[in-house]
Amino acid sequence: MPMAIIEGLAGLLLILIVLWDAFEVIILPRRVTRRVRLSRLLIVTTWKLYSHLVRRTRSRARRVQLLGYYGPLTVLLLFVTWAFGMIVGFALLQTAFGSQLVASAGTMGFSAVLYMSGTTFFTLGLGDVVPRSDAARVLTVIESGLGFAFLASVISYLPVLYQTFSRREARISMLDAWAGSPPAAGELLRRLGRDGEGLLGPFLQQWELWSAELLEALISYPILGYFRSQHDNQSWLAALTMILDACAVLISSVEEAPARVPSLTFAMARHAVVDLCQILHAEPEWPDPDRLPAPDLARLWQQLRAEGIGMRDDAAAAARFRELRDLYEPYVNALARRLHLELPGWLGTEGVQDNWQRTAWRSIGTTHMDPREHPRGRR
Repeated sequence: MPMAIIEGLAGLLLILIVLWDAFEVIILPRRVTRRVRLSRLLIVTTWKLYSHLVRRTRSRARRVQLLGYYGPLTVLLLFVTWAFGMIVGFALLQTAFGSQLVASAGTMGFSAVLYMSGTTFFTLGLGDVVPRSDAARVLTVIESGLGFAFLASVISYLPVLYQTFSRREARISMLDAWAGSPPAAGELLRRLGRDGEGLLGPFLQQWELWSAELLEALISYPILGYFRSQHDNQSWLAALTMILDACAVLISSVEEAPARVPSLTFAMARHAVVDLCQILHAEPEWPDPDRLPAPDLARLWQQLRAEGIGMRDDAAAAARFRELRDLYEPYVNALARRLHLELPGWLGTEGVQDNWQRTAWRSIGTTHMDPREHPRGRR
């Protein structure tokens, strides 16, 4: 087969791969089940390498900070990969047609063809390399149009991506005062107590909607799964797990608890974690060690009874509680291992203030600190 035909087919194939991958990532609002994809190969490869290097960092704060860079950096890397693929693909097509280009100075090697393809793709219009045949002119016009469409898609994609991220994080920030930092199902139910029965239904309905929005957001933009929350002790996975934990307790073991609303919220949240495992390619596995060993379970029940919540401790309730946990714990554990996120505990952490109670200068219940006395100086 002549080399020109090989170059032309390779260039055309590369362009089609990039265009189809960009279509699936930016425009297609549904899960893509095909495992061989340019964006997936890029994310899987870079995440394995990046997370392996970051995990070797001894400082937890530094490690969490570095992991938080991955999502935004990968978005930029994906754009660069698409642009480079398109430029190389059109350069190969130009070469296949005999490099019918004219340069104002110098020889016309492949580097000059690649340069002309790059300036055309980014619509620079410098004019130092121009096409001289009809085929070369057609390719130049097509590449220029695709480059303009690419830049427009990127400009429109980023605001939508970050607006979706902001909506997700707003609800997580609101959870701080409800369930502690990090959130815990026991802390949520303890704070609500008997006096919070009127708040429980609306609260769970809001989180049922949040779970549905989270699922739809990650179906459309899977890269958002790698975007981390502002605070190290919060995450979308911790919030989702806490809601499932709380619903499991309410459905199985709380006397006189509203039956319908917790069941609906549990169903939606469980649907989300199962589908997210498929989207992020995380194989479900039961957490080891158990997130709620027998001593912690007894302590949780004791704390809830102390707040006036009637708790069932019969065999049927225990079996139902275990059955509900079996439905989601392997999946949230798989997501935690895949993304290197920490799952929340069932019990609130004693002596730890909520994020809203702490600042860089003072915490509620402490003496006032003058900003000038802070080690970082004035803010």
